[in-house]
Amino acid sequence: MLVDRYGRVATDLRVSLTDRCNLRCTYCMPEEGLAWLPRQDVLTDDEVVRLVRIAVERLGVREVRFTGGEPLLRRGLVDIVAACARLEPRPELSLTTNAVGLARVAGALAEAGLDRVNGSLDTLRPDRFETLTHRRRLDDVLAGLAAAREAGLDPIKINTVLMRGINDDEAPELLAWALEHDYELRFIEQMPLDAQHGWDRATMVTAEEILASLQSVFSLTPQGDVERGSAPAETWLVGGGPARVGVIASVTRPFCGSCDRTRLTAEGQVRNCLFAREESDLRGAMRGGADDAELARRWEMAMAGKAAGHGIDDPGFLQPSRPMSAIGG
Repeated sequence: MLVDRYGRVATDLRVSLTDRCNLRCTYCMPEEGLAWLPRQDVLTDDEVVRLVRIAVERLGVREVRFTGGEPLLRRGLVDIVAACARLEPRPELSLTTNAVGLARVAGALAEAGLDRVNGSLDTLRPDRFETLTHRRRLDDVLAGLAAAREAGLDPIKINTVLMRGINDDEAPELLAWALEHDYELRFIEQMPLDAQHGWDRATMVTAEEILASLQSVFSLTPQGDVERGSAPAETWLVGGGPARVGVIASVTRPFCGSCDRTRLTAEGQVRNCLFAREESDLRGAMRGGADDAELARRWEMAMAGKAAGHGIDDPGFLQPSRPMSAIGG
């Protein structure tokens, strides 16, 4: 099992399938994009499935989430999902996506064995969407989410980042829309993972501000009857329930002490924390002939050294050199 020196056990694997993306969200990458990984450095479909199999069969991973960049840009996505759905014991399989191309493949992903979808959406207003993403694709995102619902990829969770002076007045509007469509909305505090290294805690919209904005319109009750465990979101019942809204306060209310995640980048590097500044190479060992036992041992060693927390509040905190799109969400 993937146990660190603080006794935390990683059972949730985030697998980045590509560093490429078809949007240019301002809190992630510059408008001109980034230098993408060379194709030969990216894990092949078979290599991805092999490492997921090792994680599930040998290391106790129970949940696998495919991320990016934008994972829908991975041509072999459906085949990868199908292969992972055949593993024993079968892991829960999910996808984090901007939903731009989801309408085209939602049905195929459901048939392949995908269980659910997390969509990213920061605004419902076309002009703001273009400002935030530098693309006119809002209609495609909404169609993709609707297609996921039609395909049965429930529950559909929507991840939203509020930016001061851009969309921070839109929280109640977004929640009303999510309730109308039976999506579970989760607001995420902006984290220092942008490629430009322009993150400023002083301008970040905090969880307290998000909740105050929501409570100006909705009645929220803490969902105290549910054990949070390692879930990143604190949840509130809306209007007494059963509808819920979540807030992921990674910066102001960190939950590092219960973290159960391990991460695999698109080129086969293990990251034991989203904010880690070191990685452990599995691709090189795998392509060099390492067997499954050796790869599992290397993965265990990588996770054993996990830090107690992300350290954002530490005076010496340094933002990871790689942005979120290159790490995987």
